Amino acid sequence: MSRRLIIMRHAKSSWANPSMTDHARPLNDRGNEEAPRVAEQLITLGWPPDFILSSDAERTRQTLARMNAVWGNKIAVEYLRSLYLAGYSELTAAAQLIPETAHTVMCLGHNPGWEEVVEELSGQFVVMKTAMAALLDGPDLPWPDAIRQRGEWQLTDVVRGKH
Repeated sequence: MSRRLIIMRHAKSSWANPSMTDHARPLNDRGNEEAPRVAEQLITLGWPPDFILSSDAERTRQTLARMNAVWGNKIAVEYLRSLYLAGYSELTAAAQLIPETAHTVMCLGHNPGWEEVVEELSGQFVVMKTAMAALLDGPDLPWPDAIRQRGEWQLTDVVRGKH
């Protein structure tokens, strides 16, 4: 059985408070609407995650909270400061935390790093707008090894929360 990886960018965040740090920015109204749509699409496609690695930024936490409301169950999640504005090298390090029992893993984070991750893994460039997820099928190896297989993952779909 192959590994499945969801690389998702957080939903749309608010810029209403210019004095707020980037790490602390919450979702805006559009983001609050789009995150659950992505969760619904993942269910429809048969891709709900069984483990999540996420940036610890407020907007990723809120994105995940809106998605969990749709899924109705508590999916194990690791919030990592190292995934805030991370790219491929940070994800390969974080892969050590993925349990081997996980089949479908979602990585929730930010750009431009997530565009880099999708391209490194699949060899295809995808513009990762907010509330967008790239679905990748990869090799059946231990997670840390699977994530290191550059160009060996197949981009199977891209879902977006925006109508």
